[in-house]
Amino acid sequence: MYRADADPLATEPIPSQFPKTLDIATVSVYGLAILSAGLFLFLPFVNLLHPSPWQRSLGLIHGVGAMLCTVVVAYAGHLAFPLLRGSAKVLPQMRTLTFWSTVITTLGIATGNLAYMRYRADLDFGGARAWLKENSPLAQYVLMEYHEFSVLFTLPLGVACTWILWQYGDSILEKQNRPVLAATCIGLMAMMFFAMGGFVTGLGIAKIHAL
Repeated sequence: MYRADADPLATEPIPSQFPKTLDIATVSVYGLAILSAGLFLFLPFVNLLHPSPWQRSLGLIHGVGAMLCTVVVAYAGHLAFPLLRGSAKVLPQMRTLTFWSTVITTLGIATGNLAYMRYRADLDFGGARAWLKENSPLAQYVLMEYHEFSVLFTLPLGVACTWILWQYGDSILEKQNRPVLAATCIGLMAMMFFAMGGFVTGLGIAKIHAL
């Protein structure tokens, strides 16, 4: 029966077993992020399926080095934004991260030079550079020229930023050192730009003609 003293605006509680939309969205976002990251990191191992023995070995080695370099440098470049705003809590992490970015960048460049020796082989030996100049010169003179030189800028930028962050320490956040902080953060952002650009152009070259 209807009670006269019952509150007509009162609502019944939602059953506990009802799925929460926020929880579903959170799980979906994290799941998609982990899946996307896993597929992205698996990308260099696709070289193992290539019919060329050079691509299976040199392509895999350089692909892993370039992937690690891009991920670490991109993370350091993103943390440069809060550091530029004066966030002190990311400074210790930035010192370590910038150091390892420089080390891994050296690894990426070294493995790139290893693959580049095969890339410069003559057309009779199936060299990618000679084939591109013969069949797709625009890819060679635009994508590859940018790839060759832009990634080399990451190493001096990494060395300079690492030295500055360790040399100045926490004092880099002081007012009189703001120009030095700004220059360092811009250098880290440029390092991220060159690493990502080199990775994308390298993938484009490998898609057109592998080693």
